[in-house]
Amino acid sequence: QVRLVESGGGLVEPGGSLRLSCAASGINFGLHGLGWHRQAPGKQRELVASIGTDHNTTYADSVKGRFSVSRDNTRRRAYLQMNDLNPDDTGVYYCSTAARGRTFWGQGTQVTVSS
Repeated sequence: QVRLVESGGGLVEPGGSLRLSCAASGINFGLHGLGWHRQAPGKQRELVASIGTDHNTTYADSVKGRFSVSRDNTRRRAYLQMNDLNPDDTGVYYCSTAARGRTFWGQGTQVTVSS
């Protein structure tokens, strides 16, 4: 059974930082790319960053230069380092991976940026 579990969310002031973690099980972790998505209240879920099996990364324009995605295949974890957060970054953050012909999602972790 494929399982993704996000952690690390919370309340942070504008300009602050958070590091999200995504723990994966049930897959050969090193053979799968991973994505980080967020969903703000009343908005569609959007991809903010991804990392491939070769550690190549992509970022949404809105987070370039502020967010950094990484992975540790030994620990079967992916990370999203988020710096210089602003209120527009508020939302539920999800990690995802494609395996066995479908996309799997974690349950999400809430990030709130507010003073």
